[in-house]
Amino acid sequence: MMKTLTAPPSPYSSAPIRSNIERHTLSVLVDNEPGVLARVVGLFSGRGYNIESLTVAEVVHEAQLSRITIVTSGTPEIIEQIRHQLERLVPIHAVKDLTLTVRAIERELAMIKVRGKGENRVEAMNLAEAFRAKVIDATVESFIFELTGAPQKIDDFVALMRPLGLVEVSRTGVAAISRGPEPI
Repeated sequence: MMKTLTAPPSPYSSAPIRSNIERHTLSVLVDNEPGVLARVVGLFSGRGYNIESLTVAEVVHEAQLSRITIVTSGTPEIIEQIRHQLERLVPIHAVKDLTLTVRAIERELAMIKVRGKGENRVEAMNLAEAFRAKVIDATVESFIFELTGAPQKIDDFVALMRPLGLVEVSRTGVAAISRGPEPI
């Protein structure tokens, strides 16, 4: 009887099973200095983590501090690993997983360009009113709507505009903050 030797399966031989994937929003307070954003993004890319949304702005001018808001996905273990690795970077002052805080608010700004005439134009305007989208530019053939809200609200509006003549979408990315008196 002949024995066939087989190599153990390679971790790269098939796509990993994606179970328990969760979307998390991380708030990271950092020094506002050159290279900090590159180090944070490098941490993600170097380990193969994806960034779904990224926003950065100075939040305390006197102390030169900026807030980086990152939306990413992974298993709870991966999210915890990302959080711990971020905390170890030197220019980082605090990392908070806002998804674990029930008292967090997420908002995003989008500009949505829609081409349409006649019935489609009227329907687009009616939907914009229902979503409280503001017309910030209009021509005879198109509109540009401004919409602020939760990311899902923007996704829903874009989906409704698609059959009516959606041309282009520009989104800012998620800005998030925890409610109440506690900082980051």
